[in-house]
Amino acid sequence: MKDIPLYEVTHINNLRDVIKTRLKKFPGNPVFLHKTTKGGEYVPVTTEKYDHDIDSLGTAFLTKVKKGARIAILSETRYEWYVTYLAVTNGTGCVVPIDKELHPEEIMNCLERAEVELLVFSKSKLDAVNEIYGKVSSLKYLVCMDDTSDERFISYPKYIAEGEKLLAEGDKTFTEATIDPEEMTILLFTSGTTAKSKAVMLCQKNICKNLEAMFSMLYIDRNDVFFSVLPLHHTYECTCGFLGQVYRGTTIAICEGLRYITTNIQEAKPTCVLMVPVMLEMFYKAIMKKVNADSKKAKKLQTGIKLSRFLMKLGIDKRKTLFKDIHAVFGGRMRLIILGGAPVNPEMLQFFQDIGFLCVQGYGLTECAPILALNRDCDFKNEAAGLPLPGCDVKILAPDDDGIGEFIAKGDNVFMGYYKDDEATSLALDPDGYYHTGDLGYIDKDGFCIITGRKKNVIIAKNGKNVFPEEIEYLLSLSPYVAESVVSGVHDEAKDDIIIKATIFPDMEQVEAKLGKDADVKSIELLLKEEADKVNEKLVNYKKIKQVVYRDTEFEKNTSKKIKRY
Repeated sequence: MKDIPLYEVTHINNLRDVIKTRLKKFPGNPVFLHKTTKGGEYVPVTTEKYDHDIDSLGTAFLTKVKKGARIAILSETRYEWYVTYLAVTNGTGCVVPIDKELHPEEIMNCLERAEVELLVFSKSKLDAVNEIYGKVSSLKYLVCMDDTSDERFISYPKYIAEGEKLLAEGDKTFTEATIDPEEMTILLFTSGTTAKSKAVMLCQKNICKNLEAMFSMLYIDRNDVFFSVLPLHHTYECTCGFLGQVYRGTTIAICEGLRYITTNIQEAKPTCVLMVPVMLEMFYKAIMKKVNADSKKAKKLQTGIKLSRFLMKLGIDKRKTLFKDIHAVFGGRMRLIILGGAPVNPEMLQFFQDIGFLCVQGYGLTECAPILALNRDCDFKNEAAGLPLPGCDVKILAPDDDGIGEFIAKGDNVFMGYYKDDEATSLALDPDGYYHTGDLGYIDKDGFCIITGRKKNVIIAKNGKNVFPEEIEYLLSLSPYVAESVVSGVHDEAKDDIIIKATIFPDMEQVEAKLGKDADVKSIELLLKEEADKVNEKLVNYKKIKQVVYRDTEFEKNTSKKIKRY
């Protein structure tokens, strides 16, 4: 393992320290760039204003609820979301971020289970709020982020003004409220159906230790502009893309929505972004489609990459000049792309690194607040999930002959347990305090975590060997004709054995380019079988795909855009 020193970071005890330290260290530096009107100009928000709004809203909250109350947020990403989160955690009570994509019934279930007293919502979720109104026994107050004359709701702008007035009169109930860093102040519902979702209890110590460890490995500072595009109710974006950026003094540029990514990137000209692999794949495919449409451009790109690699060995970096057209797509200043949430194609990472973007992946779970392992900007492997975070004890439980077993972890970032679910908690946290992740893999000789698949997805062949569907799905994803795939084990009665089946949803644009627009089902099935045979050449016999099923619709996904396997 390379002995590379960690970056120096500021110690924080709680989330109030996050904003107050920034206020002290980076006065005047914009904390957000947001749009007050759709399609308008980006407007900066100073740290001073943000801090004042947090204190005003927090003070107003305590006129309605007692300290320790559960307060939920139901909204798209917007400035008021960020204010509400810290106005709850920094002296009011426990924040409950709700997935805005959930069905009203599921929203109601989350509010009921979390015993939420106050809900802050945006006007875009009014239909859902109307449907659940009066049906949640614990819910006493509803605050609308947009000005409203509806008597059922408290108007957020008026509420902020009320808190501001109390602050001016010397009310310190919020600003001087004690914060216990080990008390539950964040309650997060994991993705999945309501029946299966768990309520993860986090304390501020979990988050703060995660922030300190993360930024000691990856350098981001006040000169960076971070582009926020992922949903904030996910702890990945919330910790790494929001709280982490406030902590480091970075400016956060808020994306207006998925349809506006390319436009907003051009406007905000960010330097860093958090993505899920499918988003980077979207950019990659768009770039390659444009390049491959012109043989001269394709040759120029290949030559440029070879030249760039040679120059980099000499310590000369000309990538921004050689690939300026691609850099322009990302606003011209993008330097760091962080990926998580799903496996990443190492070849795609290498491509973006070759053309001048520092592109690294990390590994996390909601229960770990969320980061457990991270590739460093100065020490990374594209095939790895990353190095364990400082302060995290990561082990492999019951490794097999290949060293593969379940990742378990212990540290200050590991969650408190599942809310009101002792059985699930005892299954996840062992008596020694190790969290059992459910992810399988190994730790290589350099200390990097390599993930091979999910424990619950493993297919056990008749010879007792483990087959990881994710490994085969990754190999299939390298085919231009495969958009999505799910690999499963099915019982072959004739052979009395488990055989490997691949269900494939093809990339029809690529399929039609190969077979023509009038391609019939039989031709498509044959093409997919040929692609599966190419994958089989790389696999040992018991892992080979024996059955290929063509699927003509996308797989059903949860709100995190992950395929529902079962």
